Amino acid sequence: MDYRDLFSLVAGLVGGLALFMYGMNVMSGGLTKTAGGKLEAVLSKVTSHPVIAYLFGVGVTALVQSSSASTVMVVGLVNSGIMTLKEAVNIILGANLGTTFTAWLLSLNAISSDNFIINLLKPTSFTPFLAIIGIVLYMFSKSDKKNNIGLILIGFSVLMFGMSMMSDAVSPLENDEGFQRLLMTFSNPFVGFLVGVLFTMIIQSSAGTIGVMQALSASVFLPYSVALPVVVGAELGTCITAILSSLGANKNGKRTALMHLYFNAIKAVSFMIIFYIIHAFVHFAFMDKQAGMVGIASIHTLINLVATPLMVPFSGILVKMAYATIPIDEKEREEQEEMQNITKLDSRFLSNPPFALEQSRQVAIDMALFAKEGLEKAVRLMDEYDQEEADKVRKLEEKVDRYEDQLGTYLMQINNHHLSEKDSRTLSIVIHCITDFERISDHALNVAQTARTMNDKNEKFSSKAKEELRIFTNAVEEIVDLSIKAFREQDLKLAKAVEPLEEVIDGINMEVKRRHVRRLRKGKCTIDMGFILSDLGTDFERIADHCSNIAVCIIEGSEGLFDTHEYLGQLKAEKNHDFEVQVDMYERKYRLPAIKRSGEDEDEINPSFAEDHEIIANIMNLEEEKEPKSEKKKDKAKKKKQKKQQEK
Repeated sequence: MDYRDLFSLVAGLVGGLALFMYGMNVMSGGLTKTAGGKLEAVLSKVTSHPVIAYLFGVGVTALVQSSSASTVMVVGLVNSGIMTLKEAVNIILGANLGTTFTAWLLSLNAISSDNFIINLLKPTSFTPFLAIIGIVLYMFSKSDKKNNIGLILIGFSVLMFGMSMMSDAVSPLENDEGFQRLLMTFSNPFVGFLVGVLFTMIIQSSAGTIGVMQALSASVFLPYSVALPVVVGAELGTCITAILSSLGANKNGKRTALMHLYFNAIKAVSFMIIFYIIHAFVHFAFMDKQAGMVGIASIHTLINLVATPLMVPFSGILVKMAYATIPIDEKEREEQEEMQNITKLDSRFLSNPPFALEQSRQVAIDMALFAKEGLEKAVRLMDEYDQEEADKVRKLEEKVDRYEDQLGTYLMQINNHHLSEKDSRTLSIVIHCITDFERISDHALNVAQTARTMNDKNEKFSSKAKEELRIFTNAVEEIVDLSIKAFREQDLKLAKAVEPLEEVIDGINMEVKRRHVRRLRKGKCTIDMGFILSDLGTDFERIADHCSNIAVCIIEGSEGLFDTHEYLGQLKAEKNHDFEVQVDMYERKYRLPAIKRSGEDEDEINPSFAEDHEIIANIMNLEEEKEPKSEKKKDKAKKKKQKKQQEK
């Protein structure tokens, strides 16, 4: 063989391998996108039963055509706290069997017959047609689903073309004695095993290694004695992908990758030791026969078909080994409790934007519930102040702030990926709403601080003021609950019920202040309590405003529009019948107690409060309070950030 033939052989083999790996990646990506984030969601819910988890691992890996992809997916789910190590281990075991489906798919190239119908089953016969269909779907269809199907067909066609290219490249070596001697060195179990491990680590795909072996077997004599140790080595080498993926993960993510490594190491090493010990005494006759594509696929399947089901009952051993390697400490336990939900924002999910977006929405829901919890605790402090509860409100507010920072960054990363129109609208809704959730939490903290001021000064509201505030807070808590439910369920009906309640809350705020001014004029309340009530009214009204923003965002987001002010202006200008009916319903539900006028003169003023009540009346002038400058700047900065995100 001269240098020109050698160059052609190497170029054809390397080029074919490149096409094979690229096609595998494109096909796997298309299959994952077609699932639209639902695959991981289902994966995280079917892990309670070991056998079901195992079977689902088999199915998922057969679907995405890559044990490395499904294992990395599991590493991400464990890293994010969605799945425990105990749940993940059985999916990993199933993935090892599921990946054998690829080898059987490739073995279709071994079909050879004079019968036209049977010959059509050979991939080289139909992949050109699949390729052109895939190109048409990918280039000319406006449907994301059809685009993804096009990617699957293109990937499969390129994969098979690469396989054929490798086979053609090595076909001249069929009678080359030098190449045969080189191949026979792999029949040494240790050498063949090591070659399988190293080659798979380099290309990060056991399917790629097995594909190369099948391509060789289609053109040259490749006995089982050569194929078997290389295939078993590929079983161990494929762990490198999960190991690399776990480098940036938390300890649980690393433990998941270690479980994959430990199982494959135990499986591969045990098989090699047991098989070759028996072979030394029995000497299996098939070892010197041609393996062929089907034979290589059979080896791959048989190893996993025996090893993985046997390991399922003892999967807890792998979990214990992982914990023994990376022990859990007190700091990790505290961090897990503190950041239990926010770890759903795993960078590994960014390769699947629909699922990453759904994770973001779930985290935003958690964030909203923390803001709601903070408000409920803060309101209770008004009746009975407790410093421990006040500290909890502060911690919840800090947690919500962290959620907003992490979510904002993560959503910007998702926005850099291609999203469907529906996902783009969802992204915009989440980006807009997390700011309002954070501001609700801010105002909840303000309420807690107001309660502390009252406690420090030993101030109390009058019985009438308490009753009015009880009604006021009930209305505010309902509007918060309504807006969060509307966001969580993407319910337009609930979202449209928010604005009428917000208008009623504005009216309650005005009326509560009027009544307080009356009590001030009669000397039945202190000036300090006037300031406190003014602060509370401002916080409650602002909370309702942010709930209104959330609801309007959901309504307009469903149509791909985000002009909140225009929508509110139009809604209040039209005063449609349904809106008025809901306003009337909420007004009756949250009507303040009637003022008793018997024996009281509304204009009767205590002379000692003649000057002070005018000051308070001006402060509480029944006009909408302006937000502090610091809050204005904060809102302006956030709106600017949102605008940049939308422009991207």
